[in-house]
Amino acid sequence: MLFETLDEVRVDPGTARVYEEGWQSASPTSWYPVDAPPPRPAADWRRRGNYRPESAAPADGFQGEGLLAIDPGDGGPLRLYAAPDPLTVPSIRATLTGDRLVVAADGPVTAHTGVPLGDWASGFARTAGGPLPRAAPTAWCSWYHYFERVTETDIDENVAAIRDRELPVEVVQVDGGWQAAVGDWLHLSDRFTSLDGVAARIRDAGLRAGIWVAPFWVQEGSWLAREHQEWLIAGPDGLPVSAGRHWGAPSYGLDTTNPAAADYVCEVFAWLAGLGFDYFKIDFAYAAALAGSRHTGVEPLAAYRRAVTLVREVIGPDAYLLGCGAPILPSVGLYDAMRVSADISPAYEPVDGDLSQPSQRGAALSTQARAWQHGRFWVNDPDCLIARPEVERRADWARVVERFGGLRVSSDRIADLDDWGVETTRRLLANTPPPTPFA
Repeated sequence: MLFETLDEVRVDPGTARVYEEGWQSASPTSWYPVDAPPPRPAADWRRRGNYRPESAAPADGFQGEGLLAIDPGDGGPLRLYAAPDPLTVPSIRATLTGDRLVVAADGPVTAHTGVPLGDWASGFARTAGGPLPRAAPTAWCSWYHYFERVTETDIDENVAAIRDRELPVEVVQVDGGWQAAVGDWLHLSDRFTSLDGVAARIRDAGLRAGIWVAPFWVQEGSWLAREHQEWLIAGPDGLPVSAGRHWGAPSYGLDTTNPAAADYVCEVFAWLAGLGFDYFKIDFAYAAALAGSRHTGVEPLAAYRRAVTLVREVIGPDAYLLGCGAPILPSVGLYDAMRVSADISPAYEPVDGDLSQPSQRGAALSTQARAWQHGRFWVNDPDCLIARPEVERRADWARVVERFGGLRVSSDRIADLDDWGVETTRRLLANTPPPTPFA
């Protein structure tokens, strides 16, 4: 990767700041002082799965993925360096040398002076095409209490509790754990006997049925990885390209430029839509954009956009599509809503200090920094509201969701909520903001 110098910006080293856009949903994103190092992955396998896999950021400088902005701190205008379109998303670096920031990039960049992030975003969205953001339904999600151990009984219990408590929930989303393995979407785990039955009971309760799928992410040990290795994105050596390590196992990307793999994705979503699901959260979407030697020669970002477009074509224009773990700028124009942060957690701090990992601090950091994307690119999803008593600093997280959450999703076991938790959940779900910019 060759970086060419684009610009030098005189700054006040004591007050200047740099905005560093992360690669995907989980990648830390914020404004940082020029003399403070931004967050970096705690391990290389984290970089593969939560940062830009093929472009390691420098430890002593800044790297924005398709977008980097400089506030010189001396009253001068904002300087913004950006990708020209969603298919051309270079890494853009800034390195402090004395009282100057030296800006370089490994691909084409457009430069803007005095243009606010929101104004630039509106223009970029027009370049990307796609529909304008539309209103988001409220939802309940199984993940942050049950995680991958969720059962049919758990879904039924919370459907009943939502009705009993008269919570303003429109969608019940069955999250990870319903599938036999990550990649094996046509086979159920032993905790589910009939996905058709689950969807039918949700709809019979007057709610919409939603579901989590990671269609481009394949775990080692799954049926798909064993039986169809030729469907995986491969490097020049013919071996699958690593997508990082999640849920305790190595993972890979599905090569949807392979017609058989693309047919499999279509089969999965046609089946789910046929069961009555019309709200889809697709996760670990970055896996479709991994660089490798594709047999068709399609560039990774073009392959990624085709893959998501394929999903949309199958589920239809009326279904609601939420992206997560998705490369940010390459996704503009594809989704109704987008996760703009790392996962939330009952814990305030991530376990090893890596802000791409589940934590309230990491989720709040990027949610606030990416607030300008709401209503311009999509509806911003800050991740779920969790309000049960065991959540550290739960009032702080509720305030972040209330101020910056375009998509409002509860993810507690309803029976575990105390009076404050129920009241807060009801209030935030009842006051969903419109799909227009926050500012």
